[in-house]
Amino acid sequence: MKYLFLTMASITAFSSLQAQQPQGDPKATEVWTPVPKIIDAGSATKAPSDAIVLFDGKDLSQWENAKTGAPAEWTVAGGAITVKPKAGDIKTKEKFGDIQLHIEWRTPTTITGDGQGRGNSGIFFQEKYELQVLDNFNNVTYSNGQAGSIYKQHIPLVNASRKPGEWQTYDAIFTAPRFNEDGSLASPARITVLHNGVLVQNNVELKGGTEYIGLPKYTKHGDGSIELQDHGNLVSFRNIWVRKL
Repeated sequence: MKYLFLTMASITAFSSLQAQQPQGDPKATEVWTPVPKIIDAGSATKAPSDAIVLFDGKDLSQWENAKTGAPAEWTVAGGAITVKPKAGDIKTKEKFGDIQLHIEWRTPTTITGDGQGRGNSGIFFQEKYELQVLDNFNNVTYSNGQAGSIYKQHIPLVNASRKPGEWQTYDAIFTAPRFNEDGSLASPARITVLHNGVLVQNNVELKGGTEYIGLPKYTKHGDGSIELQDHGNLVSFRNIWVRKL
């Protein structure tokens, strides 16, 4: 016959463990409302059900010439839109504030030029803040101007570029700047970017509009369009959608 003997040490340890257990009602910290809206999360080729599809592979009905407001004249073929050199930038007719953006892009298979002259385009948030598009596969340029950079402001954490002619993705969370009534900056714009699923911008603070020459600065503005840049290279885009945040 076996006997169980409890030593004073084991009794003390058990009492200490009991004392460490949380006291009170766990239901006191349960939150049941609001209940998150149920959506279809989509897939690699299908936007989430609560997204605004800006290009579905068929037409440019949601886009216009960025300068004149005339119909966008870029080429639509094979489910993609491609820059038409000298046709000018295009922008969305709808304006946005805080958004989640998904966009896929491809630089030309045939390599021409180097540095900033190779597969160059850009995605502008609110027509002011540029996420650079560039062929940076074995192509050296200034680090704050390569693919995945916030142009001339933030260098990407890594170079996640695919080969020329291969489709690439950007997934971005953009928080628009806020301004005071007097035009002064209340809070700066911020952005997080994943390039081909890899984090390249981690909630970075924008210093102002992205400038080719000179330092960035803020000027009070409201919501703005998403703008795609005509830099003279035959860059293509597809599967473009946003979710308002």
